[in-house]
Amino acid sequence: MWRDTPAGAVRIPASREREPTMSSPRAAKPPSSLHDALLFAAGAAVSTVLLLTLANPFAPSLPADARHDGADHTALHAAGSPAAGGGRTTFYDDPALSYTVDRLITGWDAKRAGWARAHPELSAAAAGVERVLMVSGSQPSPCGSPGGDHTLLRLLKNKADYCRLHGVQLLYNTALLRASMDRYWAKIPVIRAAMVAHPEAEWVWWVDSDAVLTDMDFRLPLRRYRGHNLVVHGWASLVYGATAGASRSWTSLNAGVFLIRNCQWSLDFMDAWAAMGPDSPEYRRWGAVLKSAFQDKVFDESDDQSALVYMLLQSGSPWRDKVFLESGYYFEGYWMEIVGRLGNITERYEAMERRPGSAALRRRHAEAEHVAHAEARNAALAGAGLAESGVNGWRRPFMTHFTGCQPCSGHRNEHYTGASCDEGMRRALNFADDQVLRAYGFRHAGPLSDDVQPLPFDYPAAASQ
Repeated sequence: MWRDTPAGAVRIPASREREPTMSSPRAAKPPSSLHDALLFAAGAAVSTVLLLTLANPFAPSLPADARHDGADHTALHAAGSPAAGGGRTTFYDDPALSYTVDRLITGWDAKRAGWARAHPELSAAAAGVERVLMVSGSQPSPCGSPGGDHTLLRLLKNKADYCRLHGVQLLYNTALLRASMDRYWAKIPVIRAAMVAHPEAEWVWWVDSDAVLTDMDFRLPLRRYRGHNLVVHGWASLVYGATAGASRSWTSLNAGVFLIRNCQWSLDFMDAWAAMGPDSPEYRRWGAVLKSAFQDKVFDESDDQSALVYMLLQSGSPWRDKVFLESGYYFEGYWMEIVGRLGNITERYEAMERRPGSAALRRRHAEAEHVAHAEARNAALAGAGLAESGVNGWRRPFMTHFTGCQPCSGHRNEHYTGASCDEGMRRALNFADDQVLRAYGFRHAGPLSDDVQPLPFDYPAAASQ
């Protein structure tokens, strides 16, 4: 794989390299695939850039007064105190609480609990499930690549479709919330602000704009993550070097898609993570440290993914026990190993629905019934030999991640051709869209076609006759 560096193009022997998702107009030109993957462009530029005071990313957060005005606002949160709107006061009434990453938040779990008591109708208990907020985004300015804006629109539609089907809230951001934290670091200020703005959400689900949800039936197995606060696609043997002779790699996990719990641990974790980013006075030093820590990292800039791996592999890391490295399914999957198999996956799913006794799987239904019918299809996968996920199985990949394709800028990784990225995205988007269109009685005329055609009654059984 190729990555442009300030010194020129250098080959990186990593099939699962993740391209950062932000671009920067300010630094000396980084790798082109690092430079242009902009999920957020300046739209709400911060006028004053404050340096984070965390020097050690492996230590707990600083005391509240390290980034606090020092005033005592305890009385403001007295239970039952009247608010201007006639309701009970919550942390929103505290002038010391900030949405920005330069100000610590302490006591967040208690603050959320207090808000839930003031708004029981919006709490997780009222919903009966743990609420999930998906967060994604892209730049506010037009894409430089022809067709880039249309591709971003389709990628957004894909996320909106999944969220609508599964009752997930979607926040799509197009503002750079902290000018100094751009490119791959821009996600942290957005997630921080989203946690404060959505105390009803138990989980914030970050999804890079270039990721496609390709199994509209799959639901996040949240029970699997009880006792954990961060879920990221990765391999423990590579992150922790558990396998004899295994070298540590900055691509041993992917920071482009992750679940993070809305809690104090997560706020502290993001503070520590951001302390290795561009706001830190140690930013250049961290770049050198990360480059020396990973043999396959050829550029000396501190990026979010390398920083995350480094935080986890340190002996005595206070974060490791709460991080779940998900490798049991395609929490996010490398597109090059997926797109060529989508046609065969479709054929196998259709064959499953044509099996004797499978008429219920083919039955037409309202889109509002999607979850129940998805559960029935998922229950039938094992009997059809489709339960296994990954490169050796035929279950639909949950998420297909087009790392390095840069659909907005067009400055894709030189290892990929424009045709492979563009065609791969169209295949994945149509593959997912067919699952949505089925509830409306249509499907695409072909895997690369923009045209659609009506489905016959009792599809796919009727289609084979």
